[in-house]
Amino acid sequence: MTLDVAWAARWTRLSAERIAAARDELTELDRQIGDGDHGENLDRGFRAVVVKLDGAAAGEQPPGQIGDVLKLVATTLMSSVGGASGPLYGTAYLRAAKVTGLAELDAHGVVALLEGALEGITARGKAQVGEKTMVDAWQPAVDAAEAAADAGASTADVLAAAARAARAGAEATIPLVATKGRASYLGERSAGHQDPGATSTAILLEAAHDAATA
Repeated sequence: MTLDVAWAARWTRLSAERIAAARDELTELDRQIGDGDHGENLDRGFRAVVVKLDGAAAGEQPPGQIGDVLKLVATTLMSSVGGASGPLYGTAYLRAAKVTGLAELDAHGVVALLEGALEGITARGKAQVGEKTMVDAWQPAVDAAEAAADAGASTADVLAAAARAARAGAEATIPLVATKGRASYLGERSAGHQDPGATSTAILLEAAHDAATA
């Protein structure tokens, strides 16, 4: 099974729904160790993405490649989301778009998408695993996806592996002391709280899998 442009659109719309549902949770997580606006910012951004996607789908030249959808997400998030999450997620989707200029993705194409997103985040945020950021969810997701693809898993199973690893990675941020970003200002007091960016990463990757099996 391959993933196509329709999957990318479903993923985007489902991401907007899941972020909206988790808005208060993400806001509360961010209130504990950050600015308290992660949920609100992402919800606003993905609502704007859906509006743009609706307009593109109804236009004379609707998105023909997966990368077209991801680029639309990237540019909209960059222009409509404040704080750190807009530039970080925008760059993630933009890097992913560059390696998905295709009509369809196989399992290794999914890995390339996830790797591109991770490269965008690390290039923009300069974070590494263990610093209590979204990288703590993205890196294990990429590793799990690559292992699954190498083992011959389907695209849906690759995404399932990535989503499970991202969720576990997000939960593993709870005991960590933040050394990057706004949470690092709290020092030892940042321990005991789950990172909001890692949590939203898990939500988005779970939406990617669910969109593949819809």
